[in-house]
Amino acid sequence: MINRLSVTTIWVKDQNEALRFYTEKLGFEIRADVKNGDYRWLTVGLKDQPELEFQLAELKASHALTQEQVDNLTKLVEAGQLGIGPWKTDDCFKTYEALKAKGVEFVQPATDRPYGIIEAVFKDNSGNVMVLAQDK
Repeated sequence: MINRLSVTTIWVKDQNEALRFYTEKLGFEIRADVKNGDYRWLTVGLKDQPELEFQLAELKASHALTQEQVDNLTKLVEAGQLGIGPWKTDDCFKTYEALKAKGVEFVQPATDRPYGIIEAVFKDNSGNVMVLAQDK
């Protein structure tokens, strides 16, 4: 039986830029960085969640993607339709301020919502829109 998720994909325009964003700005750690010809298996993760990794998959034609598929995925990423989240935090207002100071682009500041969370919405450097959330 399936019992947990171990790796999920975040589509990015440039793996090196994405790696800097996720490690330097968000504080993720590198889990794997392996080259195999033109292919690069690059994953990052949260220190306190070792069982889950995020593959930073570059948007480029390969054995798995046609150029048409890459073009379609790129449009979705740039439109903010393929983000991951919500990312949980203990203090959304504090985390929002800290990430904003590091240059993270926010679409929405930390806001107290009537449906039981405090949330902020940000973009990674590829255009993925993600939610930062705190349970109330």
